[in-house]
Amino acid sequence: MTDTPDRPPLEAYEAMRRDHPELFRNDESGDGIDIVDPEDADAPGEVGVVYGDPYIRLLRDPVRFPDGRTGTYVRLLGSTLAPAAAVLPLLDGRVVLLENYRHATRSWHWEIPRGFGTEGLTAEENALKELQEEIGAQTLSITPSGAVHPDSGLQAQSVRLFVARLTGVGDTEKGAGIRRVVLLTPQQLDSKILDGSVTDGFTLAAMTQARLRNLLDDGQ
Repeated sequence: MTDTPDRPPLEAYEAMRRDHPELFRNDESGDGIDIVDPEDADAPGEVGVVYGDPYIRLLRDPVRFPDGRTGTYVRLLGSTLAPAAAVLPLLDGRVVLLENYRHATRSWHWEIPRGFGTEGLTAEENALKELQEEIGAQTLSITPSGAVHPDSGLQAQSVRLFVARLTGVGDTEKGAGIRRVVLLTPQQLDSKILDGSVTDGFTLAAMTQARLRNLLDDGQ
């Protein structure tokens, strides 16, 4: 994606519109929320790429709402357009879960490996990279299992989902806040989902997709 952090917000925004028009397309039905030129919107405050770092871009788009009002709407994009990935790892028929501390919630979560996309890598390559980095996995096979939009009200990009069969795991990525790894049968993980112990959206989506595609070794 266009390098934007040091540019003025509107200049960075116009560069993104020029280089990646697909990120600014409007729905042909006319019933959606249209992105308009900044001068055509009643948009108090800054418009454009209002924040950028090596991981995310925060955009404040000038828009026209379906009822004719104009204003602004914020959304998050990754720093690159490389496909992000989340992967459900299976070892001897059990799901490999990480206990990971997340700064955003200031709490521990049970999760599957996931990560931002790395420029130049495919979604599958990114999934394999996350497996290796986070749990030192030895991967036997990997299968695509759909995609998920983590928060369609705020985040623009989808995340590709995979199911991986492992022959073993190694060291965890302590620096990323991973405390330990557990292996659960699909039924045990179902119980943790039902009792509220597992709330991570990627894990919930990956389990749903894997079950519907008959990729779990649980006899269902």
